[in-house]
Amino acid sequence: MTVVHYLNQFFAGLGGEEAADHEPIRLEGPRGPGNALVAAGLQIDLTVACGDDRFALDEADSLATLLAWIEEAGADVVVCGPSFGSGRYGYACGVLARELGRTGTPVVAAMTPDSPGVLASEGAAYIVPTTANVAGMRDAVPAVASIASRLAAGTPVGSAEEEGYLPRGLRVNARSEALGAERAVGLILAKLAGDVRTEIAPPTDRVAPPDPLADPASAVFALVTEAGCVPQGNPDRLPTRHANVWLRYPIGDRAELAPEDYLSVHAGFDTTEANRDPDRLVPLDAARALVQAGRIGRIHDEFFTTTGVDTPVAVSTRMGQEIGAEIRNAGVDAVILTGT
Repeated sequence: MTVVHYLNQFFAGLGGEEAADHEPIRLEGPRGPGNALVAAGLQIDLTVACGDDRFALDEADSLATLLAWIEEAGADVVVCGPSFGSGRYGYACGVLARELGRTGTPVVAAMTPDSPGVLASEGAAYIVPTTANVAGMRDAVPAVASIASRLAAGTPVGSAEEEGYLPRGLRVNARSEALGAERAVGLILAKLAGDVRTEIAPPTDRVAPPDPLADPASAVFALVTEAGCVPQGNPDRLPTRHANVWLRYPIGDRAELAPEDYLSVHAGFDTTEANRDPDRLVPLDAARALVQAGRIGRIHDEFFTTTGVDTPVAVSTRMGQEIGAEIRNAGVDAVILTGT
């Protein structure tokens, strides 16, 4: 069997943060944690690596290079990480796993349950939960090696509950000795007894609404969009999908967004009408009119943009927190958020 291992620049021995922009590289045999996997019984044939920043800022090209190398190697299984609590590294592992899953290549990864890589993988990887740092390497390696060996050999892997990996969010048929009505009654009786359970896990992301503005006429508003609105030519290379970055652009001297100056790079909808009038994406003209009418105080002199298509919830949460911190520091009171 052929096993390929994906690492970031640090674990591949290329350097620390100073090497975070390192281009994708292929290395024969094991590197770093790969040596521990070999000791646990999993032979590593090829190691592929990429700097964390390089993957984040040049995701499409980095991903294409890595996938081409993995396909050329004829991988029976790919191991990503462990990435532990690293957000950038975890995200790269998750995205690589997701794309490999679409080709039918088995993937095993290891990271913290709250890593953005978990959602980015979209259930394509068998993810072994780890501690936030390398102190958990000793516990993670045997589990990763065991699952990867069986996947490469075509041997079935048990359920998440049996094997200890994170639930993949996939529904599979299972035979039950109880009828559906009997299971439903059992769930109701358990709930009445205070034991709330479900056969389908509900979403866990909840955001409390903020208090209303006391006086909008004196408030500062910021314009934020996930419609992929950028200057013509997309000079900062905002991804058209799977975005993991956000950008800002000045609008202090503009009354509106002209079509010769702005466009949408969003890959999730037909942008024809939006590109004819970019104010449909970022309603600067309407906001200026509200200021003129005394309905709101003023508009922040920058707008914030990203591309909201195929973006994992964890990545969206991180970007929202980062933008939120920026606008709070700038004295912004409220946001006009436009979506697609």
